[in-house]
Amino acid sequence: MNDLKEKYRRFREWQQQPYQVKPLSEKGHVCTTCGTSFEGNYCPRCGQSSRIGRYSFKNAFLLFLDVWGLGNRGMFRTLRDLILRPGYMIRDYLQGMQMAYFPPFKLFFLLIALSLLVESGFNIKGTNRLEESLELFDQLEEESTVESEDEKANEIQKQVTADFVQDSKDFTRWVNNHMTIVLLVLLLLFSGPLYFFFRHSPNIPDMRYSEFFVAIIYFSNMSNIYSIVASFFCMNIFYQSLLPVVAIIPLKQLSGYSYWQTIWKTLIALIIFAAVFYGILISIYATQFAFAYTQ
Repeated sequence: MNDLKEKYRRFREWQQQPYQVKPLSEKGHVCTTCGTSFEGNYCPRCGQSSRIGRYSFKNAFLLFLDVWGLGNRGMFRTLRDLILRPGYMIRDYLQGMQMAYFPPFKLFFLLIALSLLVESGFNIKGTNRLEESLELFDQLEEESTVESEDEKANEIQKQVTADFVQDSKDFTRWVNNHMTIVLLVLLLLFSGPLYFFFRHSPNIPDMRYSEFFVAIIYFSNMSNIYSIVASFFCMNIFYQSLLPVVAIIPLKQLSGYSYWQTIWKTLIALIIFAAVFYGILISIYATQFAFAYTQ
């Protein structure tokens, strides 16, 4: 038990420590591109890494990863820290330690693409959840048609229902095809009330909205990492049960508030966001239904 406590104490100390940059190599190098002699990790003239030498499959693979923005060590460090120390990592990034971590928006787009790949069937069961969400509207349309035939409803009412279901299906398909835009809009809506409650936190008392929105993007990236793993193994219910914990811990680490303060501030912001979001959604569907009825 004492060993576990000691390991946990060291883990907590590691979590809160900023990223430590490794010292420069004192070994001499000759750049294979420009011929400059230098000491360190990168050529001061052309910027080539000192690790690059003769061509090999390893170097080719690293260059392939660099083309897609995945080759630098910041990507893997960012994924690790988003899982083990998310709030502290974001704090370090906002305080200027930006070369150590993968850019938040680039990581956001990469994770959304990977998430769509997993949701479209790249999982252990081969389940296409995007198509399943559209099939629900087909079932709804069939049920409404059967019910209207039993009740001998008039043709106008049946057509209005069919048009409404079809429009809802088209809207869902549009959301699936423009997931990145939809998520960015939702994050913008949610970050507003959340920023109001966390803009003067103990750790960052003068946080700007632009900084907080970057933090929200990183929070979304962290959530997407867990979601992708859960979706790949078809354990979405397990992930959804952990979602409140996943949301609270990084906010607590970033802000410095207690868990209780973090929870009630987040809940109030979530209520405000839900009121705005569902108000917009109801307005869209009401307009959609009214338009279908008047045709």
